[in-house]
Amino acid sequence: MPDLLKAIILGIIEGITEFLPVSSTGHLILASEWLNFKNSETFNISIQLGAILAVVIHYFSFFYKLAHPKNWLSKEMKLIFIAILPATTLGLLVHDFIKTHLFESTTVIIALFLGGIVMIYVDSVYKPKESTKCISNMTYKQSLFIGLFQCFALWPGMSRSGSTIVGGIFSKLDYSTAAKFSFIIAVPIMFGAVSLDIFKALKSGSLSSHDLQLIGIGMLVSFIVGYLSIVTFLSLLKRWKLFPFGCYRIVLSVIFAYIIFL
Repeated sequence: MPDLLKAIILGIIEGITEFLPVSSTGHLILASEWLNFKNSETFNISIQLGAILAVVIHYFSFFYKLAHPKNWLSKEMKLIFIAILPATTLGLLVHDFIKTHLFESTTVIIALFLGGIVMIYVDSVYKPKESTKCISNMTYKQSLFIGLFQCFALWPGMSRSGSTIVGGIFSKLDYSTAAKFSFIIAVPIMFGAVSLDIFKALKSGSLSSHDLQLIGIGMLVSFIVGYLSIVTFLSLLKRWKLFPFGCYRIVLSVIFAYIIFL
């Protein structure tokens, strides 16, 4: 299979799964191994930027408002900063460790399974009490709590959106607000993570012009598919909540465990 087609397939997978609580990185790692796609680690991280840009377009008015200098010290900006600080700090400290030890199918399968259990627990046992239904009504304590949960997403397979949405629900946000805040804080943290990874790859000389072309194609595809995915997921979340996504994660982890280990 040509590398171009592989890049398109992976871009579609990223666009669909980035906003679902099923771990886009986990899916990309498993799919890359199945497709035998070379240089997949940097590619898989980089194309996430395409899906993240879809968030900027979807919530353009929100980001446009924050971009004005008079809003740089607004409550919303402070909430975002507090939420991204824990994962950003920890990510810088363990970036190399994560790429070396956690970007493999075994750790992804474990993370998918554990994350699925947590999501089923949230919907079936925890029975969340929703008291915050707007980002502007959030407290800094809620933002920090969500930010701490985002640290779990540094483990590929755990899911960034899944971790932050669960964190939001535990801190008494309703599902829609938790999802919206999850998508919004993804923009700065993923932009930083992608920029850091590409910078290190370019500095080491591990990326060829062919690799950069494939990354560009993957970003474009993930952007288009990602925009459609945001709207679809928000609609599904209102009806299904997290339970079916938790079940999907468990089933997927069992299937890949069977394929890989048996």
